[in-house]
Amino acid sequence: MRELDSAIVLVTGVMAAGKSTVAQLLAERLPRSVHLRGDTFRRMIVSGREEVTPRPTAEATEQLRLRHGASAAVADIYAEAGWTVVVQDVVLGEHLAAFVDAVATRPLYVVVLAPSPEAVTGREAGRAKTGYGGPWTVDALDGALRRDTPRLGLWLDTSDLTPDRTVDHILADLTSARVAG
Repeated sequence: MRELDSAIVLVTGVMAAGKSTVAQLLAERLPRSVHLRGDTFRRMIVSGREEVTPRPTAEATEQLRLRHGASAAVADIYAEAGWTVVVQDVVLGEHLAAFVDAVATRPLYVVVLAPSPEAVTGREAGRAKTGYGGPWTVDALDGALRRDTPRLGLWLDTSDLTPDRTVDHILADLTSARVAG
């Protein structure tokens, strides 16, 4: 996988799409890699954090941009040092193009996990953590993914794929995932 040496791969999708598992498995298959979890930056805000909702406040949007910018910057630092960085986060809508612009490292790959809403609902039911409820529904977030997110990179319907098969598809179709460099 020489084309992934000192590269960045963003794995995105809705909550419960399988991002964490797929990103970890992808990183494990690479010889020198980092799995960067973007949500870590959200959780670092101790006081004053505003969660993103379907109608986010200006502050929530700014915090989301800060989180994505931090992920991009840290990914660049690791890639510059020779690591392949697999960034995992919910980066949807206009924020996807902004993330791509924020990353300096090339090549840059984007993988969008896009299982059906029914598959996401089933996965959510089987998880210890919950992402849906309150203002977010599976259908609302899936709608934002499919309606508002630019078709950058490799989009995979992973409804019927295991995480290992998903990684197989990513590695087999890196050309489609490449968005820059």
